[in-house]
Amino acid sequence: MQRWRCPRASVVVSNIPRIGALFAPSYDSCRVFRYILQYGSFPLPCTYRPCLVIGMYVIGTAGHVDHGKSTLIKQLTGIDPDRWQEEKLREMTIDLGFAWLTLPGGREVSLIDVPGHERFIKNMLAGVGAIDAALLVVAADESVMPQTVEHLAILDLLGVTCGVLVLTKADLVDAAWLELVYADLDAALHGTSFAAAPRVLVSARTGQGLPTLLQTIDELLAAIPARSQVAGVPRLPIDRAFTIAGFGTVVTGTLLDGPLLPGQAVELLPQKLRVRIRGLQIHQQRSSEALPGTRLAVNLTGVHPAQIARGDVLTLPDALLPTSLIDMQLRLLPTAPRPLEHNTLLDLFIGAAEVRCHAALLDREMLEPGATGWVQLRLQRPIVAVRGERCVVRQPSPSLTIGGGIVVDGQPPRHRRFRAEVITALETRARGAPEELLLQAVGVAAPRLWADVLRTSGMDARMAQAGLELLLRDGRLVQLGDGMIITAQGWQATATRLTALLHAYHQRFPLRRGMPREELRRRLAFDPPVFSAVLTAAHERGLIEANATHIRQSGHTPALTAAQQRAVDACLRRMQQSPYLPPAPDLDGELLAWMLDQELLVRISGDVYFLPAIYTEMLDWVRTTIAQDDSLSVAQFRDRFGTSRKYALAFLEHLDARKITRRSGDVRRLV
Repeated sequence: MQRWRCPRASVVVSNIPRIGALFAPSYDSCRVFRYILQYGSFPLPCTYRPCLVIGMYVIGTAGHVDHGKSTLIKQLTGIDPDRWQEEKLREMTIDLGFAWLTLPGGREVSLIDVPGHERFIKNMLAGVGAIDAALLVVAADESVMPQTVEHLAILDLLGVTCGVLVLTKADLVDAAWLELVYADLDAALHGTSFAAAPRVLVSARTGQGLPTLLQTIDELLAAIPARSQVAGVPRLPIDRAFTIAGFGTVVTGTLLDGPLLPGQAVELLPQKLRVRIRGLQIHQQRSSEALPGTRLAVNLTGVHPAQIARGDVLTLPDALLPTSLIDMQLRLLPTAPRPLEHNTLLDLFIGAAEVRCHAALLDREMLEPGATGWVQLRLQRPIVAVRGERCVVRQPSPSLTIGGGIVVDGQPPRHRRFRAEVITALETRARGAPEELLLQAVGVAAPRLWADVLRTSGMDARMAQAGLELLLRDGRLVQLGDGMIITAQGWQATATRLTALLHAYHQRFPLRRGMPREELRRRLAFDPPVFSAVLTAAHERGLIEANATHIRQSGHTPALTAAQQRAVDACLRRMQQSPYLPPAPDLDGELLAWMLDQELLVRISGDVYFLPAIYTEMLDWVRTTIAQDDSLSVAQFRDRFGTSRKYALAFLEHLDARKITRRSGDVRRLV
């Protein structure tokens, strides 16, 4: 037997229900609280232990109000999913409830109980976005009702094809009435994903059919894989955020795509708030790891629940980006009351989030009921959406589910309507071939970081890596180093542009060593990381030669004409004849720049130049003299080399600029 210990000062009365719900669901919360105050701890069942849950499933309920969903969950699990006092008083579920059980075959199952009343359909949508299967609950004494139909449509839009039709309140009807109910169900389910779903007749009051229901669920889940396999970065759409005294902020949700670990640094989106995981719980048991497909409670540090809203997403830092635009293929339900017009205001439900948006129709003037079309949803606030995620749209007033679809791009640019290239790109993304998606994500304009390509493509890392290796082998993608990727066509265009710029520069300035690096980067309009990757690839392929400051085409060597060589020789002779009073070089700018580049001259300032050997001689004398005498005047320098004050002052100011000397009054000293 283990005991949960809690500092008495940290237990507050407002948290009595939560303490009981989190740590001892099978015990009365007030009893737990009184016991802790008296003894400082509470004896927990021996099953409360650090654990790692693998292969978990999440099942959601669906169905009309008062058809017995919550009662059924309570009978199956022993946990009352109604968390609020108002729900218990009204005997009607108004928000999401949660429970869990272990099936006869040993599978761990999380259960999400949803409200059935039409006024709380938004709460229902926050809970069913990530379920593996559904229990479609229909009361045998009432048969199919309005919310039965709407919940069924929502499950279909969200791609929930696995489920059980549960007929509750079996003890209230006779065989003749059941035949009518079955006929009603056949008509309602015809053509839906639940048409062939197994049907189980139960009574929560008498226990009739409950073992059969558990066995049926077990057999159903045996046919579908658990989502515990890692398929990308972790993503936890948050459906609850609250505080537990002594623990701090806790958020709950169904984990998708990747694992989470205690101590991990994570990020809350869309607010881009960095926090840390203090601990994890799965079915009220501490866990050393949470895998995808797990119903999870996460204890966070560095954030208050007031900073978190339902629909926010917990993920790894910089792994995902919020978006205000979503491209999707929208299917309008045949039961929609009217066609969908361009720019219609809608409510979008995705993950656990709800956001108002305008639907821009990209390929038509109007979307008819029962039809499918391309739309760009323009959101009124940022959310997180990833490629392949399913969503539901409802008209705000009167509130009604009218359609849904699949996100094909969660980070698109703003599109103009009726553009053939836009529709073609969307269709490519919808088909989802890894190679096509990667090529589209890379684009053809410039190299991109692999991490950015992976995020844009919306693919899981392993599938994307396999696609990348195939495209590299086929030569359709080129890897430039530093994590940069570009299409073969893009690289050819970039290399051609690079060499053309250098060739034009060499034609204009044949005596220069090469084009300055920064000038070439600006002409190419590349960011520094992209520019560096392009230069590395071009150098490896023998297209360019480079040093720290200049880039040139391979094979380019500055060469003088005969006339230019004569002019250079004459200039050097004149300077050798008067080395300390050198005449200003009588050369054109390009030829003079060539001499400086070849280190035939050293420029001091303005039109003052010295031969390199003379420059070195004067520099060595200055250093030696100041080291011996502690200072040096302009007159001393002038007299030593028999030069003029102009040249002496220019040379010493040059040394000041190079931080070799510093002026102190009328003399120079070494720095």
